[in-house]
Amino acid sequence: MKYVKLNNGLEMPMLGFGVFKVEEGQEATDAVQCALASGYRSIDTATIYGNEKSVGVAMKQSGISREDIFLTTKLWNEVQRTGDVEEAFAQSLKDLDTDYVDLYLIHWPVAGRYVDSWLALEKIYKSGRAKAIGISNFHEHHIEDIKKVWSVVPVMNQIEMHPRLTQKPLIKFCNSLGIIPESWSPLGGTAGTEGVRDNLLDNEVLKSIGAKYGKSPAQVILRWNIDLGVVAIPKSVTPSRIKDNINIFDFALTADEITAIDALNKNQRVGPDPDKFSF
Repeated sequence: MKYVKLNNGLEMPMLGFGVFKVEEGQEATDAVQCALASGYRSIDTATIYGNEKSVGVAMKQSGISREDIFLTTKLWNEVQRTGDVEEAFAQSLKDLDTDYVDLYLIHWPVAGRYVDSWLALEKIYKSGRAKAIGISNFHEHHIEDIKKVWSVVPVMNQIEMHPRLTQKPLIKFCNSLGIIPESWSPLGGTAGTEGVRDNLLDNEVLKSIGAKYGKSPAQVILRWNIDLGVVAIPKSVTPSRIKDNINIFDFALTADEITAIDALNKNQRVGPDPDKFSF
């Protein structure tokens, strides 16, 4: 595993395990336990995923010390609108059965609310119950807005990023501020967009690079993230894929290979534009 040092000194694994659309209960518990047994030490969940309780159970049953697991959850949009941030965070801690999270993110930049939400996260951070705080799905202008008021710089911006949406300008902007980029949907697919994902995993450029190293296109994409300094959080409930996804630390891409993958960009989203979401 490779680690990245966040701007507050905390170290975070560069590959994590995401649980978006993993069903609460046995499915989520089994998936997280499989991930932890396979060597993952970073788990990414969110209130809206509805599986924080299962994540908490899996962490406890894993036998791995809480201090060795980097746990992320997120503030949902409706809570931003009501302003009940402290109550929502306390509920997440209760559901996760933990005294703290390692990273707490604003899930989406809710218009007219995300600046206040950031200030609320700063209070949580200063209380010690979140070891780090960050943002998710923020464009440059959203970051500029919170920059006017922040006393704590976000450690992370979790964004949609994959070879069809490379997000180069946003990543460069985040890096200039010491904000680490993190990719959700790193393999280019979410529910309802299987065509985009399948197209990527069948891509001849990725297959050719993979053949050189004895790796799958998915493993090549995840390594591309790592080599670009982008934290990745792939999701799967299939044990073989969970294990394959973490098996990316025995090779590295060349500069030419990274450039070839970058060239697959089409500025093509599989999720909503953060300026246009309606939830």
